[in-house]
Amino acid sequence: MTNYFELYHLPVSFHPDQVEIKSRFYELSRLYHPDRFAQAGGADLAKALQMSAMNNDAYKTFKNPDATMAYILKIHNLLEEEEKYALPPAFLMEMMDINEAVSEYETEPANEDARNMAINSLNEQLELWDDATRLLINKFEKGDKSNELLLQIKDQYFRKKYLLRIKERIDKFAAL
Repeated sequence: MTNYFELYHLPVSFHPDQVEIKSRFYELSRLYHPDRFAQAGGADLAKALQMSAMNNDAYKTFKNPDATMAYILKIHNLLEEEEKYALPPAFLMEMMDINEAVSEYETEPANEDARNMAINSLNEQLELWDDATRLLINKFEKGDKSNELLLQIKDQYFRKKYLLRIKERIDKFAAL
């Protein structure tokens, strides 16, 4: 597996330089555009297609902070595809109240109190997540690349996924 950070000549960072990313993306796009290799065919065209696809994947990853977080965890072998991560029971207990409010809102759409409680609680949890995650990422960016820190970031990654599923549920029902 080619490391996207190496491909783009960037240090591993949760906040990679977006100007550098864009510049490197266009540079690699020009270099490996499949049209440049159409006449060559064979192995050269296959390599260009592979590099072009990898460049597109790297660019999409670096443009999305959540995808960048997941990618860093993957390159450190701390995140698997379709991993079933066990969130801490205390967090899940906190989420139960939000889920109950969302369920109440789904069964009684006119219940604005349940809707507001769910949205306010969810927003509060997202703010807490953001504050906690920012502290962990700052430690990483300042040089702490320990497995212990990355495991804490992994926990935050799964917490946010859980919170975003609740947000999708609220948004989906509100759109009906």
